[in-house]
Amino acid sequence: MYDRDVGKITFIFEASNYYYQVMPFELKNAGATYQRLMDRVFIDQIGRNMEVYVDDMVVKSGTFDQHLANLNEVFGRLRKFNMRLNPAKCVFGVGGKFLGFMLTHSPIEANPDKCSTILDTQSPTTLKEVQSLVGKLTSLSWFLPKLTEKIRPIVKTLKKTDKFQ
Repeated sequence: MYDRDVGKITFIFEASNYYYQVMPFELKNAGATYQRLMDRVFIDQIGRNMEVYVDDMVVKSGTFDQHLANLNEVFGRLRKFNMRLNPAKCVFGVGGKFLGFMLTHSPIEANPDKCSTILDTQSPTTLKEVQSLVGKLTSLSWFLPKLTEKIRPIVKTLKKTDKFQ
């Protein structure tokens, strides 16, 4: 936290004044503030060799040697800005789900859970169901080339709301 902001979140407990030295995540705008900080700290790396979403970071690489170099770069930035990672929450060399994507040793893949949700969806009959379908399809737009062209008829039905009332 900035030194000038420390006094703004003081609290009293048993007749003593206390203040936070780091921003607690319980504050209303803490998540957005932290995301902006991460965007500034890793400005040169986001999209190139890492992805950051609030307190989740993924370092991505094509080869093992490149991965070591990318990790070294990330740790250097963390050290430069005097930031620390919680070792209990760090995992290295694994795949899994991150922001709806499947991270594997091969290129990023679509999350099978999202795909099956779309495949199992019944034909929409209400406006809300059409909106839900568009949202589900949009979440997979990374993997569906020319999605906007393909769902244009569906989106047009959203403009004709009298059809569903």
